[in-house]
Parts: sequence; structure tokens; C-alpha cells
Amino acid sequence: MELQPTQEGRTVILSPAGRIDHTHADAFKLALDPHLVDCRKDGTVLVIDLSDVVYISSIGLRALMVAIKQVKPQGGRMVLAALQPLVLEVFTISRFDMLFEIFPDRAAALAAASAAPTPAGGA
Repeated sequence: MELQPTQEGRTVILSPAGRIDHTHADAFKLALDPHLVDCRKDGTVLVIDLSDVVYISSIGLRALMVAIKQVKPQGGRMVLAALQPLVLEVFTISRFDMLFEIFPDRAAALAAASAAPTPAGGA
């Protein structure tokens, strides 16, 4: 899965597209892994823009959970932006909205990424 990375200052924006389900979750995780190494204290901040993701399954959620469990102990920050209504519903039902900082759009996520961290589930 192509994540189309772009960089703004010390923030890297990743933009997956399509479905993150049993067919694509491994490719998503493999594409995400190299970015997690630099996502540490005083390192890169990751913004995952999910505006083009139309569906995420439990295995896709697992890939994100594994990522955040790597990032947090490193002192890094990874935030999510622009979840489509169905994807946001999956996050809410599974309570993953309590695990991640979720922002309504890319601009809000970028603004927050350059500011002090907020508790998971903020904004």
C-alpha cells in the first residue's frame, strides 16, 4: 500500500487510500513501519490522513494499535486526521478513539502536531 508521504517541517503526513482490511493490512503495516522508527521524542511527528480510507477492519485497527504501541514508549507522537464517517464509527465502536488523537481534518492535525500533545481522544 502506498502511503504517499509528504513532509512539513518535522511532521510527516501519510495518506493511505482505499480499504485497510485483511487484503491490505499487511501492506499497510509494512509501509508504515519505516516511518515509526523516526517517530520518537524530538523526532518526526506522524499525521496519518485517513480521508481517502473508505473502510478499516479489525486487522487494520490492529496495525494502527501496534504502531501507536511502538511510538508512545519512544516518546513519539502519531495523530489521525479526516476519518470518513464509516471509519470514525468503527473507531468509536471499538473505542480506538480513546487510544488515538483524532482530528477532523489535515489542517487541524498539522496545527496540533506543531503544538503540545493532548491526551488520546482529544480534539
